Amino acid sequence: MSAEPRDVPAAGTAPRSVDEHVTRILDSITALPPYEQPLLETVGLPLCEVVRSPLALPRFENSAMDGYAVRRADVATASQSEPVHLPVVGESAAGQSAPYGLPPGTTMRIMTGAPMPSGADSVVPVEWTDGGTGSVRISRAPDPGQHVRHAGEDVAEGDLLLEEGTLIGPREVGLLAGVGRSQVLARPRPRVVIMSTGNELRGPGEQLGFDSIYDANSYLLAAAVRAAGAIPYRVGVVGDDPQVFADALSDQLVRADVVVTSGGVSKGAYDVVKDVLSRLGTVEFCEVAMQPGKPQGFGRVGEDQTPILTLPGNPVSTYVSFEVFVVPALRRLTGRVPYRRPLTPATLTADVSSIPGRAQYLRGRFEEDGDGATVTPVGGAGSHLLYGLAHSNALVVLGEDVTAVAAGETVSVLALDRDF
Repeated sequence: MSAEPRDVPAAGTAPRSVDEHVTRILDSITALPPYEQPLLETVGLPLCEVVRSPLALPRFENSAMDGYAVRRADVATASQSEPVHLPVVGESAAGQSAPYGLPPGTTMRIMTGAPMPSGADSVVPVEWTDGGTGSVRISRAPDPGQHVRHAGEDVAEGDLLLEEGTLIGPREVGLLAGVGRSQVLARPRPRVVIMSTGNELRGPGEQLGFDSIYDANSYLLAAAVRAAGAIPYRVGVVGDDPQVFADALSDQLVRADVVVTSGGVSKGAYDVVKDVLSRLGTVEFCEVAMQPGKPQGFGRVGEDQTPILTLPGNPVSTYVSFEVFVVPALRRLTGRVPYRRPLTPATLTADVSSIPGRAQYLRGRFEEDGDGATVTPVGGAGSHLLYGLAHSNALVVLGEDVTAVAAGETVSVLALDRDF
């Protein structure tokens, strides 16, 4: 791993606010360059071009029903008591038809989506007939033009289909495919290398020693990266040896648009991430006025100056830090706005307290009904409590100057399962 040392402001004694740290990260990251991608690969990504239709939809007049193509004048008097009988002179089926003309006084069987024969102006549904093949009895007349899809009635050639910046979803994919686009211009999904550090960590399924624990963080982060629409590359557990960590990081940079680490960023004797990256002069470590998630780091590593975000090691601290700092960075890389999850008001169902001088992120259960939104605190305040994290779907956000909030008051909530 190589990087040219450069001046990085030293962390001050006063903690940085959450907003300041988010701004510092976003200001240092630019969106990935777009390129033409296969249509299905772009779901969940913003469109990086204006798309106009190269053709009309429908391309040609076609039937909206299974039935009989007719000249409406030929069946205008048809009724149950006095049906009209017409000879059937052919059949038009979707994808199996040639251009046909319909002589006056005749009809043609037609299937849904099949081209209308020239001269025909309406379709009689098969339910209004006896279903005849040589001749047909028609007992009800359609309105003029009824059950006919007209060329260009949905989209005309040259029409604006999608604006630049449109988030591509299933409906947009259907429209794009419907006009023949197999690829569109979009930024790629960020490739995120995830590294958990600590001699105490073991992979799930491995044997635990007396003082070892399972590595929840790398799995938690990989799942969070995927949920955020990016591509995770989870590295196995990296021990607290500086050279081992430096080598592992260097090896991973070839496939990384951003690196996220957990653990090793506090003030302990074995905080390997901080130890190794501080020597580069390209990564800044600081304290952010928040709980959990106080120790943070951000900078760039390697010849390509890959962004790296270093998160604290307790699982709740890791997840909260990911949501607050990494999610905006990933959305910035793809150009997806807004970068930050919006705050939602909710009524608190139980009293809560907070440490002054720190923004508090409490786990909660967010619910909405016809009477509004509520949030119920879940679990304790400890940043190691995975059970409470798993059973929450929101973070209750209390400002730095808030020390207590009573049940029944309105608080701001990050609704984690809500798309934005």
